[in-house]
Amino acid sequence: MGIEMVGIDHSVAEIDIRMIFSFTKKSTRELFEEIKNVPGIAGCVLLSTCNRMELWISTEPDWDGDLYGLLCRIRQVPPEIYRSYFTFRRERDAAAHLFRLAAGLESRILGEDQILTQVGEALAFSRENYAADHVLETLFRQAVTAAKKVKTEVELPASDPSAAHTAVRQLQEQGLSFAGKKCLVIGNGVMGKLAATLLKEQGADVTVTVRQYRSGVVEIPRGCRRIDYGKRLELLPDCDFAVSATVSPNYTLPADLVKECIRRPIVLIDLAVPRDIDPAVRELPDVQLYDIDCFREEATSEEQRRAIRQAEALIEKQMKDFFAWYDCVDVMPLIGRIKREIAADLEPRLSKKLRDLPLEEERRRQLRADIEAAAIKTMNKMLFGLRDGLEQRAFRDCLDCMDAIYREEQDEKRDSDWKP
Repeated sequence: MGIEMVGIDHSVAEIDIRMIFSFTKKSTRELFEEIKNVPGIAGCVLLSTCNRMELWISTEPDWDGDLYGLLCRIRQVPPEIYRSYFTFRRERDAAAHLFRLAAGLESRILGEDQILTQVGEALAFSRENYAADHVLETLFRQAVTAAKKVKTEVELPASDPSAAHTAVRQLQEQGLSFAGKKCLVIGNGVMGKLAATLLKEQGADVTVTVRQYRSGVVEIPRGCRRIDYGKRLELLPDCDFAVSATVSPNYTLPADLVKECIRRPIVLIDLAVPRDIDPAVRELPDVQLYDIDCFREEATSEEQRRAIRQAEALIEKQMKDFFAWYDCVDVMPLIGRIKREIAADLEPRLSKKLRDLPLEEERRRQLRADIEAAAIKTMNKMLFGLRDGLEQRAFRDCLDCMDAIYREEQDEKRDSDWKP
């Protein structure tokens, strides 16, 4: 088996480039369908967020395809143009990246909570579409487990949970105040609700857009007003701030429409990928535009670096557990067969001894089950002790030898059974 990933993120690519490789749920399903038909690929998971896109695959041992080329073909873009923006990882390097990513150590905002949820959701969505195999399933679950340990056991100082928190804080540090100001939040998803809640906490008068066909059932943050999405441009002229955080494929605030309705200075904040707000609004008088790349936060304090080292130690332990499993994943069928052969060998030996014991039948069956379970546990201890104590090639030779012993015994037994 093999593990590969190709990805693009905020550290090397501006939002305009990341937009080209962002995926909706619909386009993710289409990607899964294409990749599942590629010979040699056993499973895939796609992580697509506002800050990054990463495509993960598990492969058969002899697969020698070009994952980046496959991605570009699916997105219908020329690969030679964007290759420099992408990172390529394999095996342990790929796994280490995912573990760090899930724990928030690769995020623009150190220790952010959102990425852990996004990693879990990426696996769940792949599973729902029958795209994840047992290797990626195990890898992603182990990464999520490690991240949860980091969250509970390591305090990552001064880390905000989302870009919305950072946007509000950094704008305040620039001298902007939200208290008493009229704010429009376009989008009532996770990021939109968070932004509306934060602005309300700062004393702003907040109105949230909802789609008309959902307006009767959608909940909005406490203390906020609601307005139909189609009326957003009617309210915009009276606003001091407007935040957009949707998954719309089109601009929620096109430059020509903003130009027609703006009558006073306004700050526009775009927290979406792909962009929600037309970048051309920067050319309009009285408009300040901030996109998600404007809100960067680096971990530089010694306290943060110390916390990162603690987190990395926890991650390394969880990674060791994953690779202890992964390094033997291709011999698991052989191990399973040896266990079955041992059980088949044990059964007649047990039956002969147990038959002579003065026990009721129910007690005899329970004793047989207990002895078989103990034998399997002992076998597991021996097999995995050998795995941990031997070089991989030597361990596999041992397994082949044990398998051969039982197969020879079975062949001899079959030969004797057929003798006249």
